[in-house]
Amino acid sequence: MILVIDVGNTNITFGVYDGQRLVTTFRLMTKTQRTSDEYGVLITELLSKNRVSPAQLEGTIVASVVPNVMHSLVGGIRRYVTEKLMIVGVGIKTGIRIVTENPKEIGPDRIVDAVAAYELYGGPVLVLDFGTATTYDLVDAQGCFCAGITAPGIRISAKALWEDAAKLPEIEIKKPASILAQETISSMQAGLVYGQIGQTEYIIQRVKKETGFADLKVVATGGLGRIIAEETDMIQEYNSALTLEGLRIIYEKNKRQTA
Repeated sequence: MILVIDVGNTNITFGVYDGQRLVTTFRLMTKTQRTSDEYGVLITELLSKNRVSPAQLEGTIVASVVPNVMHSLVGGIRRYVTEKLMIVGVGIKTGIRIVTENPKEIGPDRIVDAVAAYELYGGPVLVLDFGTATTYDLVDAQGCFCAGITAPGIRISAKALWEDAAKLPEIEIKKPASILAQETISSMQAGLVYGQIGQTEYIIQRVKKETGFADLKVVATGGLGRIIAEETDMIQEYNSALTLEGLRIIYEKNKRQTA
C-alpha cells in the first residue's frame, strides 16, 4: 500500500492505494496551523479509522502548492507514518515533458493532473481542475505539457460577491432550477454556475481552434467539477480522483527508477 497526499490551498487530501485500487480517502483543512506531531497523530488516527496501519505502507508521495505547511507535514509523516517519502518537484520522473516558457512555474498539482490525464486517457488532452482556481492544462499526443490557463475558481468568485457586496448573502453553490432567477440566492447561483459553464465551453472551443486538435479529449476533476461536467457535452470524462491517480502513477514511475 502507498499513501498519496495532495496539499491544496483549501484542503489536504489523502488517499491510500493497494496496487491500482484506491482503498480510502480523507481530508484535513490546509489553513489550520499544526505542528509535526499534530500532523503525525492526526494522520495515523485517520489511517486507523480507515483500517490502515502505517506498517502496511511501503511509502508515500506528496504534491503541494502550499510551501509553508510542508516542514511540519513532512516531519510528521517521517516520524509517525513512514520515512520513505517522495515529493513532486524538480528531478522527479513524471513521464511528461514541460515545454512552457518557464517549466518551474508550473504547480505540482497541475503536473500531477496532467500525468494522470495523459496516462489514463492519452493525448492530446485538456485537463480541467475546478479547485480554488480553475485551471486548464494542455498535453499533446507526444506527452508534452504545452500550455496552461488559470481562472478564478467558483468559490473565489462566490466569496468576492458576498464579501464585497454588502447586501449579498453567503450561499450554497449549486445549479438553480432555472437561469431566469427571480430572487437573490438563485440569481447568484445562476451567475456563478452558468457563468462557469460558459467560461468552460468558450475556453475549450478556443483551445481547439488555436491548436487544431480536432480529437482533443477533455477531462475534468476538482470538487465542483462534477456540477459543470454534468451540464456540458464538451467534457468527456469527470474523474474525482484524478490528482490522486497522478500521484500513484508518479510514485510507481519513480519506484521503478530507484529499484
